[in-house]
Amino acid sequence: MADTDYDLFVIGGGSGGVRAARMAAQRGARVGLAEAAALGGTCVNVGCIPKKLYSYAAHFAHDIEDAAGYGWDVTAPRFDWARLKANRAKEISRLNAVYQQLLQSPGVEIVRGWATLTGPHAVSVRTTHGVKAIKAKHILVATGGTPSVPEFPGREHVLTSDSMFDLDPFPKRLVVVGGGYIACEFASIFNGLGSKVTQLYRGEQVLRGFDPDVRGFIAREMTRSGIDLRIGTDVRSIARSAHGLDVKLSDNSTLQADVVLYATGRVPNVNGLGLDAAGVKQGKDGAIAVDGTYATSVPSIHAVGDVTARIQLTPVALGEAMAVVDKLFGEGRRKMDYDFIPTAVFTHPNIATVGLTEDQARKAFESVTIFRSEFKPLKHTLSGSGERMLMKLVVDAKTDRVVGLHMVGADAGEIVQGFAVAMKAGATKAVFDATIGIHPTAAEEFVTMREPVPA
Repeated sequence: MADTDYDLFVIGGGSGGVRAARMAAQRGARVGLAEAAALGGTCVNVGCIPKKLYSYAAHFAHDIEDAAGYGWDVTAPRFDWARLKANRAKEISRLNAVYQQLLQSPGVEIVRGWATLTGPHAVSVRTTHGVKAIKAKHILVATGGTPSVPEFPGREHVLTSDSMFDLDPFPKRLVVVGGGYIACEFASIFNGLGSKVTQLYRGEQVLRGFDPDVRGFIAREMTRSGIDLRIGTDVRSIARSAHGLDVKLSDNSTLQADVVLYATGRVPNVNGLGLDAAGVKQGKDGAIAVDGTYATSVPSIHAVGDVTARIQLTPVALGEAMAVVDKLFGEGRRKMDYDFIPTAVFTHPNIATVGLTEDQARKAFESVTIFRSEFKPLKHTLSGSGERMLMKLVVDAKTDRVVGLHMVGADAGEIVQGFAVAMKAGATKAVFDATIGIHPTAAEEFVTMREPVPA
């Protein structure tokens, strides 16, 4: 296809799209990328990065309280919401510039505008200067996901996670609707920053899909920290009143709130992409259907990341992007392995997990052995805090392999990342037992648990 403008044209400047464009250009391909918003996508702009920064900010309130038990007399602190917002915005702007440099250095052409597929090898980009028609040998769709809010009376009064970082003024009363990781994280963050937080979830327990011990433990910890967590509760309607927002619940009671956050799920960001016109098949919620090599029903068009609704994690999108680039411009040997993908939830305290839940393991293996430990961290023996920590191992009894590892506690993500390497390598419980722990740390508990939970 000598008459094409690019060897690869990428739609979407988030993590997956930027990685694919950059790596393809480094291999000598002619690459273009369309993005109408800030570079970096959800993760950099309104997701992982700013959320983690705000999580750090919220933790300082606890740290200041904890200091008294260690001999520090601290005057009453004052939280400046405007300063946090400004500092976060400055850091995100820096990261946007970094992403732009990552693209421009190897020669990727950035096209600012909204892209629409018009054929197997054709894209139309609507820019501020008009419409630009582009032809490419290969097209990669990496447009990510977007928040989804159900229809109900008063829907126009709610916000999604994208809007939570620049609220003005700071909400003294926040209602969070949802029980997934985004809802739990924002509930923890704003509770720590000083909001009176009520979290509503219509299910039987938060964090569906996580290990049951983790779900129950974090619900208790969030409640202990001051969050009013109401399970089996849904919203019927929302109306604006002189008191702010009146939130009528399924039990006919009413809550007053300054802000209502709906974090009830995300769907693939496919509106306006022209998938039907291009002949690209879609699945549930519009997710782009792909095969094992990320090719769509149109062989010249590929898709990676949240827009395929497989596993909605930034590192997964990066891995998928690398596999696509290797397929198109390399030897085609690179594969994305979805086993033992670690993940973290930045609630207070943090959650991190890798491998199977206990329920999943019992379905997959003839017999499993469970090791579980719950305790007060050493730090809180003097701080006076009631925060506790949970650690759990799930072992395939036949092979002795550790197939699930779960933690709720401070720095859980930092601790579990290393154990994920061991589990990817096939570590057994005997290997864990033979490993010397670092003392005194919380992490050593994973290599010192000896007594299994009674069957």
